Amino acid sequence: MRKFITGILIVGLYCFPFVYFSMHQDFTNGSMFGYLIMIVGTSLLAFLSRYFSNTIPFIIGNVASFIISFYFLSKMEATLGVGWDDGYFKPLTPYQLLFLVSFLNLIPQLLVMSFANRMKKR
Repeated sequence: MRKFITGILIVGLYCFPFVYFSMHQDFTNGSMFGYLIMIVGTSLLAFLSRYFSNTIPFIIGNVASFIISFYFLSKMEATLGVGWDDGYFKPLTPYQLLFLVSFLNLIPQLLVMSFANRMKKR
């Protein structure tokens, strides 16, 4: 039961649109700080997922975060008329960058999960 509750909590925390937040911070402030928050936050959640539960919350959480980021990205572009396609994220479009950053964000998460596995076996 404890693993189930922990898994639900981790998935709930993963529902924050990490990639969208990072891209928005980059676009509005020209700051890479959002990407750092994304890497640290998702890596911590991946560690907790593997250490206290299993990999299911990790998978569901990353998919949920991607979908929510995609939704906010499309909503911001449609409602506010923000010109993200005007070349800010050159040579990629905002949607291509969303896919790329989401994929690259899996690398530190998988490394941290491997570390959690080793700690769990001790």
